[in-house]
Amino acid sequence: MHHYVTQGYVLPNQAHLYWTTMIALYPYITGIVAGAFIISSLYHVFDKEELKPVSRFSMLMALAFLLFATVPLLMHLGHPERAFSIMFTPNPTSATAVFGFIYSTYLCILSVEIWLVYRADIAYLSHNARSAPMRALYWVLALGVTEVSDAARRLDRRVMIFLAAIGIPAAVFLHGYVGFLFGAVKADPYWASPLMPVIFILSAIVSGIAMVIVCYTVVQWAKGRAVDMKCTQSLMEYAWYFLIIDVSIEALELVNHAYMANEDWRILRQLIMTRLWTSMFIFQVLLGSVIPLLLFGAVTVFKDRIAAGTRQAIGLIGGLLLLVQVAAMRWNVVIGGQMYSKSLRGFIDFHVDFGGQEGILAVLAVFSLPFLTLFAFSRVLPLWGSLATFPKQWLKDDAADIGAQDH
Repeated sequence: MHHYVTQGYVLPNQAHLYWTTMIALYPYITGIVAGAFIISSLYHVFDKEELKPVSRFSMLMALAFLLFATVPLLMHLGHPERAFSIMFTPNPTSATAVFGFIYSTYLCILSVEIWLVYRADIAYLSHNARSAPMRALYWVLALGVTEVSDAARRLDRRVMIFLAAIGIPAAVFLHGYVGFLFGAVKADPYWASPLMPVIFILSAIVSGIAMVIVCYTVVQWAKGRAVDMKCTQSLMEYAWYFLIIDVSIEALELVNHAYMANEDWRILRQLIMTRLWTSMFIFQVLLGSVIPLLLFGAVTVFKDRIAAGTRQAIGLIGGLLLLVQVAAMRWNVVIGGQMYSKSLRGFIDFHVDFGGQEGILAVLAVFSLPFLTLFAFSRVLPLWGSLATFPKQWLKDDAADIGAQDH
Protein backbone atom coordinates (compact mmCIF):
# COMPACT_ATOMS: atom_id res chain seq x y z
CA MET A 1 0.00 0.00 0.00
CA HIS A 2 1.51 3.32 -1.06
CA HIS A 3 0.79 6.70 0.47
CA TYR A 4 -0.08 9.73 -1.65
CA VAL A 5 -0.37 13.37 -0.65
CA THR A 6 -1.78 15.82 -3.18
CA GLN A 7 -1.02 19.53 -3.32
CA GLY A 8 -2.67 22.13 -5.51
CA TYR A 9 -5.32 21.28 -8.07
CA VAL A 10 -5.22 17.55 -8.81
CA LEU A 11 -7.92 15.84 -10.80
CA PRO A 12 -9.75 13.07 -8.88
CA ASN A 13 -8.63 10.33 -11.27
CA GLN A 14 -4.99 11.40 -10.85
CA ALA A 15 -4.78 11.31 -7.07
CA HIS A 16 -2.40 8.34 -7.12
CA LEU A 17 0.39 6.91 -9.27
CA TYR A 18 -0.48 3.96 -11.48
CA TRP A 19 3.10 2.94 -12.29
CA THR A 20 5.30 2.70 -9.21
CA THR A 21 8.44 0.91 -8.01
CA MET A 22 8.04 -2.33 -9.97
CA ILE A 23 7.61 -0.43 -13.23
CA ALA A 24 10.77 1.54 -12.39
CA LEU A 25 12.61 -1.72 -11.65
CA TYR A 26 11.55 -3.29 -14.94
CA PRO A 27 13.58 -1.00 -17.27
CA TYR A 28 16.48 -1.16 -14.80
CA ILE A 29 16.71 -4.95 -15.17
CA THR A 30 16.27 -4.93 -18.94
CA GLY A 31 18.94 -2.25 -19.20
CA ILE A 32 21.50 -4.47 -17.49
CA VAL A 33 20.55 -7.23 -19.96
CA ALA A 34 21.26 -5.03 -22.97
CA GLY A 35 24.49 -3.59 -21.58
CA ALA A 36 25.94 -6.96 -20.54
CA PHE A 37 25.12 -8.45 -23.93
CA ILE A 38 26.89 -5.57 -25.69
CA ILE A 39 30.07 -6.40 -23.75
CA SER A 40 29.97 -10.05 -24.81
CA SER A 41 29.28 -9.03 -28.42
CA LEU A 42 32.26 -6.68 -28.47
CA TYR A 43 34.45 -9.75 -27.96
CA HIS A 44 32.58 -12.34 -30.03
CA VAL A 45 31.62 -10.13 -32.98
CA PHE A 46 34.19 -7.33 -32.98
CA ASP A 47 37.16 -9.37 -31.69
CA LYS A 48 37.97 -7.11 -28.75
CA GLU A 49 40.41 -9.58 -27.21
CA GLU A 50 40.89 -7.51 -24.07
CA LEU A 51 37.29 -8.34 -23.08
CA LYS A 52 37.78 -12.10 -23.29
CA PRO A 53 37.99 -12.58 -19.47
CA VAL A 54 34.40 -11.33 -19.05
CA SER A 55 32.90 -12.41 -22.38
CA ARG A 56 31.24 -15.55 -21.06
CA PHE A 57 30.33 -14.05 -17.72
CA SER A 58 28.60 -11.07 -19.31
CA MET A 59 26.65 -13.39 -21.60
CA LEU A 60 25.37 -15.49 -18.69
CA MET A 61 24.66 -12.31 -16.74
CA ALA A 62 22.48 -11.09 -19.60
CA LEU A 63 20.54 -14.37 -19.53
CA ALA A 64 20.17 -14.34 -15.74
CA PHE A 65 18.67 -10.85 -15.76
CA LEU A 66 16.61 -11.52 -18.87
CA LEU A 67 14.88 -14.50 -17.22
CA PHE A 68 13.44 -12.14 -14.59
CA ALA A 69 12.84 -9.07 -16.72
CA THR A 70 9.10 -9.73 -16.79
CA VAL A 71 8.72 -10.44 -13.05
CA PRO A 72 8.25 -6.76 -12.04
CA LEU A 73 5.55 -6.40 -14.69
CA LEU A 74 3.78 -9.56 -13.56
CA MET A 75 3.88 -8.48 -9.91
CA HIS A 76 2.45 -5.12 -10.85
CA LEU A 77 -0.52 -6.64 -12.68
CA GLY A 78 -3.66 -7.47 -10.75
CA HIS A 79 -4.08 -10.61 -12.87
CA PRO A 80 -0.61 -11.68 -14.07
CA GLU A 81 -2.08 -14.70 -15.85
CA ARG A 82 -3.54 -12.31 -18.41
CA ALA A 83 -0.01 -11.75 -19.73
CA PHE A 84 -0.40 -14.97 -21.71
CA SER A 85 -3.06 -13.24 -23.81
CA ILE A 86 -0.20 -11.51 -25.63
CA MET A 87 0.70 -14.88 -27.14
CA PHE A 88 -2.75 -16.47 -27.39
CA THR A 89 -4.42 -13.45 -28.99
CA PRO A 90 -1.52 -11.52 -30.55
CA ASN A 91 -2.05 -7.91 -31.49
CA PRO A 92 0.97 -6.59 -33.46
CA THR A 93 -0.38 -3.03 -33.34
CA SER A 94 -0.15 -2.90 -29.54
CA ALA A 95 3.07 -1.31 -28.28
CA THR A 96 2.73 -3.18 -25.01
CA ALA A 97 2.17 -6.56 -26.69
CA VAL A 98 5.18 -6.04 -28.94
CA PHE A 99 7.40 -6.38 -25.88
CA GLY A 100 6.29 -10.00 -25.53
CA PHE A 101 7.38 -10.74 -29.09
CA ILE A 102 10.72 -8.93 -28.71
CA TYR A 103 11.39 -10.56 -25.35
CA SER A 104 10.66 -14.08 -26.63
CA THR A 105 12.79 -13.59 -29.75
CA TYR A 106 15.72 -12.19 -27.80
CA LEU A 107 15.49 -14.96 -25.18
CA CYS A 108 15.70 -17.60 -27.92
CA ILE A 109 18.66 -15.90 -29.62
CA LEU A 110 20.59 -15.50 -26.37
CA SER A 111 19.86 -19.06 -25.18
CA VAL A 112 21.02 -20.64 -28.46
CA GLU A 113 24.11 -18.43 -28.54
CA ILE A 114 25.09 -19.45 -25.00
CA TRP A 115 24.53 -23.12 -25.85
CA LEU A 116 26.83 -22.83 -28.87
CA VAL A 117 29.51 -21.09 -26.81
CA TYR A 118 29.38 -23.76 -24.10
CA ARG A 119 28.69 -26.84 -26.24
CA ALA A 120 32.28 -28.09 -26.13
CA ASP A 121 32.42 -27.56 -22.35
CA ILE A 122 29.12 -29.37 -21.84
CA ALA A 123 30.34 -32.30 -23.96
CA TYR A 124 33.57 -32.44 -21.94
CA LEU A 125 31.69 -32.38 -18.63
CA SER A 126 29.30 -35.11 -19.78
CA HIS A 127 32.33 -37.45 -19.59
CA ASN A 128 34.36 -35.89 -16.78
CA ALA A 129 31.90 -34.67 -14.15
CA ARG A 130 32.54 -36.67 -10.98
CA SER A 131 28.95 -37.47 -10.03
CA ALA A 132 26.62 -39.54 -12.18
CA PRO A 133 23.66 -37.11 -11.83
CA MET A 134 25.84 -34.25 -13.11
CA ARG A 135 27.07 -36.34 -16.04
CA ALA A 136 23.44 -37.11 -16.87
CA LEU A 137 22.58 -33.41 -16.67
CA TYR A 138 25.38 -32.49 -19.06
CA TRP A 139 24.34 -35.30 -21.42
CA VAL A 140 20.87 -33.77 -21.57
CA LEU A 141 22.30 -30.27 -22.08
CA ALA A 142 24.47 -31.64 -24.87
CA LEU A 143 21.36 -33.12 -26.51
CA GLY A 144 23.09 -36.48 -26.49
CA VAL A 145 26.00 -35.30 -28.65
CA THR A 146 29.01 -35.72 -26.36
CA GLU A 147 31.76 -35.49 -28.97
CA VAL A 148 32.55 -32.18 -30.65
CA SER A 149 34.94 -32.19 -33.59
CA ASP A 150 37.08 -29.26 -34.67
CA ALA A 151 34.88 -28.80 -37.74
CA ALA A 152 31.79 -28.68 -35.50
CA ARG A 153 33.47 -26.08 -33.29
CA ARG A 154 34.24 -23.89 -36.27
CA LEU A 155 30.64 -24.17 -37.45
CA ASP A 156 29.37 -23.38 -33.95
CA ARG A 157 31.62 -20.33 -33.91
CA ARG A 158 30.28 -19.01 -37.20
CA VAL A 159 26.65 -19.55 -36.19
CA MET A 160 27.30 -17.99 -32.79
CA ILE A 161 28.85 -14.87 -34.34
CA PHE A 162 25.85 -14.57 -36.66
CA LEU A 163 23.44 -14.84 -33.72
CA ALA A 164 25.47 -12.34 -31.70
CA ALA A 165 25.32 -9.89 -34.60
CA ILE A 166 21.53 -10.33 -34.72
CA GLY A 167 21.39 -10.06 -30.95
CA ILE A 168 22.87 -6.56 -30.90
CA PRO A 169 19.88 -4.89 -32.63
CA ALA A 170 17.58 -7.23 -30.70
CA ALA A 171 19.09 -5.98 -27.42
CA VAL A 172 18.68 -2.40 -28.61
CA PHE A 173 15.04 -3.03 -29.48
CA LEU A 174 14.46 -4.80 -26.16
CA HIS A 175 15.39 -1.74 -24.16
CA GLY A 176 14.70 0.96 -26.72
CA TYR A 177 11.13 -0.30 -26.65
CA VAL A 178 10.82 0.85 -23.04
CA GLY A 179 11.91 4.36 -23.95
CA PHE A 180 9.58 4.25 -26.94
CA LEU A 181 6.67 3.31 -24.70
CA PHE A 182 7.25 6.31 -22.43
CA GLY A 183 8.11 8.69 -25.25
CA ALA A 184 4.88 7.81 -27.06
CA VAL A 185 2.68 8.99 -24.17
CA LYS A 186 1.68 12.34 -25.65
CA ALA A 187 -0.39 13.33 -22.60
CA ASP A 188 2.71 13.51 -20.40
CA PRO A 189 5.07 16.32 -21.44
CA TYR A 190 7.88 14.91 -19.29
CA TRP A 191 7.79 11.64 -21.22
CA ALA A 192 6.77 12.76 -24.70
CA SER A 193 10.16 13.13 -26.35
CA PRO A 194 11.72 11.41 -29.38
CA LEU A 195 14.98 11.29 -27.41
CA MET A 196 13.50 9.00 -24.77
CA PRO A 197 14.35 5.69 -26.56
CA VAL A 198 17.93 6.88 -27.18
CA ILE A 199 18.34 7.91 -23.54
CA PHE A 200 17.07 4.56 -22.31
CA ILE A 201 19.38 2.62 -24.66
CA LEU A 202 22.49 4.58 -23.70
CA SER A 203 21.78 4.38 -19.98
CA ALA A 204 21.14 0.65 -20.40
CA ILE A 205 24.59 0.13 -21.91
CA VAL A 206 26.13 2.17 -19.09
CA SER A 207 24.37 0.13 -16.39
CA GLY A 208 25.27 -3.18 -18.03
CA ILE A 209 28.96 -2.30 -18.29
CA ALA A 210 28.93 -1.03 -14.70
CA MET A 211 27.37 -4.25 -13.43
CA VAL A 212 29.98 -6.34 -15.25
CA ILE A 213 32.79 -4.22 -13.75
CA VAL A 214 31.38 -4.48 -10.23
CA CYS A 215 30.66 -8.22 -10.33
CA TYR A 216 33.96 -9.12 -12.00
CA THR A 217 36.00 -7.09 -9.50
CA VAL A 218 34.11 -8.38 -6.45
CA VAL A 219 34.34 -12.04 -7.55
CA GLN A 220 38.06 -11.77 -8.31
CA TRP A 221 38.74 -10.15 -4.95
CA ALA A 222 36.58 -12.67 -3.10
CA LYS A 223 38.38 -15.57 -4.78
CA GLY A 224 41.80 -14.05 -4.15
CA ARG A 225 42.60 -13.93 -7.86
CA ALA A 226 44.28 -11.21 -9.86
CA VAL A 227 42.06 -8.78 -11.73
CA ASP A 228 42.87 -8.56 -15.44
CA MET A 229 43.72 -4.87 -15.63
CA LYS A 230 43.68 -4.76 -19.42
CA CYS A 231 40.09 -6.02 -19.35
CA THR A 232 39.02 -3.74 -16.51
CA GLN A 233 40.71 -0.76 -18.13
CA SER A 234 38.82 -1.41 -21.36
CA LEU A 235 35.50 -1.77 -19.51
CA MET A 236 36.04 1.54 -17.71
CA GLU A 237 36.91 3.28 -20.96
CA TYR A 238 33.77 1.96 -22.68
CA ALA A 239 31.70 3.01 -19.67
CA TRP A 240 33.22 6.50 -19.83
CA TYR A 241 32.54 6.90 -23.55
CA PHE A 242 28.91 5.81 -23.30
CA LEU A 243 28.39 7.87 -20.12
CA ILE A 244 29.56 11.03 -21.89
CA ILE A 245 27.04 10.49 -24.68
CA ASP A 246 24.30 9.47 -22.25
CA VAL A 247 24.71 12.49 -19.97
CA SER A 248 24.97 14.85 -22.93
CA ILE A 249 21.72 13.67 -24.49
CA GLU A 250 19.89 13.67 -21.14
CA ALA A 251 21.04 17.26 -20.60
CA LEU A 252 20.04 18.13 -24.17
CA GLU A 253 16.56 16.76 -23.60
CA LEU A 254 16.14 18.85 -20.43
CA VAL A 255 17.55 21.98 -22.07
CA ASN A 256 15.15 21.45 -24.96
CA HIS A 257 12.21 21.52 -22.53
CA ALA A 258 13.54 24.70 -20.93
CA TYR A 259 14.25 26.45 -24.23
CA MET A 260 10.83 25.73 -25.74
CA ALA A 261 9.23 26.92 -22.47
CA ASN A 262 5.82 25.51 -23.32
CA GLU A 263 2.93 25.86 -20.93
CA ASP A 264 4.07 22.67 -19.15
CA TRP A 265 7.61 23.93 -18.42
CA ARG A 266 6.53 25.91 -15.37
CA ILE A 267 5.20 22.82 -13.61
CA LEU A 268 8.09 20.66 -14.85
CA ARG A 269 10.65 23.14 -13.55
CA GLN A 270 8.91 23.26 -10.19
CA LEU A 271 8.79 19.44 -10.12
CA ILE A 272 12.51 19.13 -10.84
CA MET A 273 13.54 21.83 -8.39
CA THR A 274 11.43 20.48 -5.52
CA ARG A 275 10.14 16.89 -5.64
CA LEU A 276 12.98 15.50 -7.75
CA TRP A 277 15.81 17.68 -6.47
CA THR A 278 17.48 14.95 -4.38
CA SER A 279 16.99 12.05 -6.78
CA MET A 280 17.99 14.07 -9.84
CA PHE A 281 20.70 16.52 -8.80
CA ILE A 282 22.25 14.60 -5.91
CA PHE A 283 21.98 10.97 -7.00
CA GLN A 284 21.67 11.15 -10.79
CA VAL A 285 23.82 14.18 -11.60
CA LEU A 286 26.41 14.62 -8.83
CA LEU A 287 26.98 11.10 -7.46
CA GLY A 288 26.00 9.13 -10.54
CA SER A 289 27.32 11.29 -13.37
CA VAL A 290 29.88 13.91 -12.37
CA ILE A 291 31.96 11.75 -10.04
CA PRO A 292 32.11 8.69 -12.41
CA LEU A 293 32.94 11.02 -15.30
CA LEU A 294 35.89 12.36 -13.34
CA LEU A 295 37.00 8.95 -12.02
CA PHE A 296 36.78 7.05 -15.30
CA GLY A 297 38.07 10.07 -17.18
CA ALA A 298 41.20 10.09 -15.05
CA VAL A 299 41.70 6.35 -15.58
CA THR A 300 41.19 6.73 -19.35
CA VAL A 301 43.48 9.73 -19.77
CA PHE A 302 46.30 8.74 -17.42
CA LYS A 303 45.98 4.93 -17.66
CA ASP A 304 49.27 3.35 -16.54
CA ARG A 305 50.20 6.37 -14.44
CA ILE A 306 47.64 5.20 -11.88
CA ALA A 307 48.50 2.09 -9.85
CA ALA A 308 46.63 -1.10 -10.68
CA GLY A 309 45.09 -1.37 -7.20
CA THR A 310 43.85 2.20 -7.40
CA ARG A 311 42.33 1.57 -10.81
CA GLN A 312 40.55 -1.49 -9.48
CA ALA A 313 39.09 0.54 -6.62
CA ILE A 314 38.08 3.29 -9.05
CA GLY A 315 36.36 0.70 -11.26
CA LEU A 316 34.39 -0.71 -8.32
CA ILE A 317 33.39 2.68 -6.89
CA GLY A 318 32.65 4.18 -10.29
CA GLY A 319 30.63 1.12 -11.33
CA LEU A 320 28.50 1.29 -8.18
CA LEU A 321 27.88 5.01 -8.73
CA LEU A 322 26.84 4.37 -12.32
CA LEU A 323 24.32 1.78 -11.13
CA VAL A 324 22.98 4.40 -8.73
CA GLN A 325 22.80 6.93 -11.56
CA VAL A 326 20.75 4.68 -13.83
CA ALA A 327 18.47 3.66 -10.96
CA ALA A 328 17.87 7.34 -10.15
CA MET A 329 17.21 8.08 -13.83
CA ARG A 330 14.61 5.29 -13.99
CA TRP A 331 12.99 6.62 -10.82
CA ASN A 332 12.90 10.20 -12.07
CA VAL A 333 11.34 9.21 -15.40
CA VAL A 334 8.82 6.60 -14.23
CA ILE A 335 7.82 8.08 -10.88
CA GLY A 336 8.62 11.75 -11.55
CA GLY A 337 6.63 11.75 -14.77
CA GLN A 338 3.49 10.97 -12.78
CA MET A 339 4.01 13.34 -9.85
CA TYR A 340 2.17 16.29 -11.34
CA SER A 341 -1.44 16.59 -12.37
CA LYS A 342 -2.49 16.82 -15.98
CA SER A 343 -4.09 20.11 -14.97
CA LEU A 344 -0.48 21.38 -14.62
CA ARG A 345 -1.50 23.01 -11.35
CA GLY A 346 -0.92 20.35 -8.71
CA PHE A 347 1.51 17.72 -7.40
CA ILE A 348 1.30 14.21 -6.00
CA ASP A 349 3.87 13.26 -3.38
CA PHE A 350 4.82 9.58 -3.52
CA HIS A 351 6.25 7.65 -0.56
CA VAL A 352 7.56 4.11 -0.91
CA ASP A 353 6.50 1.56 1.69
CA PHE A 354 8.93 -0.91 3.19
CA GLY A 355 6.65 -3.90 2.76
CA GLY A 356 3.82 -4.70 0.40
CA GLN A 357 3.59 -5.88 -3.17
CA GLU A 358 5.71 -3.01 -4.51
CA GLY A 359 7.62 -2.02 -1.40
CA ILE A 360 11.36 -1.92 -0.81
CA LEU A 361 11.52 -5.55 0.33
CA ALA A 362 9.70 -6.76 -2.78
CA VAL A 363 12.02 -4.75 -5.04
CA LEU A 364 15.12 -6.12 -3.31
CA ALA A 365 13.74 -9.67 -3.50
CA VAL A 366 13.08 -9.42 -7.23
CA PHE A 367 16.44 -7.77 -7.91
CA SER A 368 18.26 -10.54 -6.02
CA LEU A 369 16.80 -13.28 -8.23
CA PRO A 370 19.17 -12.70 -11.20
CA PHE A 371 22.19 -12.93 -8.88
CA LEU A 372 20.93 -16.18 -7.37
CA THR A 373 20.40 -17.51 -10.89
CA LEU A 374 23.89 -16.42 -11.90
CA PHE A 375 25.27 -18.29 -8.89
CA ALA A 376 23.31 -21.37 -9.99
CA PHE A 377 24.81 -21.02 -13.48
CA SER A 378 28.27 -20.92 -11.90
CA ARG A 379 27.66 -24.35 -10.36
CA VAL A 380 27.02 -25.84 -13.79
CA LEU A 381 29.00 -23.85 -16.35
CA PRO A 382 32.42 -22.17 -16.29
CA LEU A 383 31.98 -18.42 -16.05
CA TRP A 384 35.48 -17.27 -16.82
CA GLY A 385 37.09 -19.72 -19.26
CA SER A 386 36.74 -22.82 -21.39
CA LEU A 387 36.94 -26.08 -19.49
CA ALA A 388 37.09 -28.11 -22.71
CA THR A 389 40.16 -26.24 -23.91
CA PHE A 390 42.03 -25.89 -20.61
CA PRO A 391 40.90 -28.77 -18.39
CA LYS A 392 44.03 -28.90 -16.24
CA GLN A 393 44.01 -25.19 -15.60
CA TRP A 394 40.30 -25.37 -14.89
CA LEU A 395 40.58 -28.22 -12.40
CA LYS A 396 43.43 -26.46 -10.65
CA ASP A 397 41.62 -23.15 -10.42
CA ASP A 398 38.12 -23.30 -9.00
CA ALA A 399 37.56 -19.76 -10.24
CA ALA A 400 34.85 -20.95 -12.54
CA ASP A 401 32.79 -21.37 -9.38
CA ILE A 402 31.52 -24.79 -10.32
CA GLY A 403 33.52 -26.34 -7.51
CA ALA A 404 35.96 -29.25 -7.40
CA GLN A 405 33.39 -31.39 -5.61
CA ASP A 406 31.44 -31.77 -8.84
CA HIS A 407 34.28 -31.81 -11.37
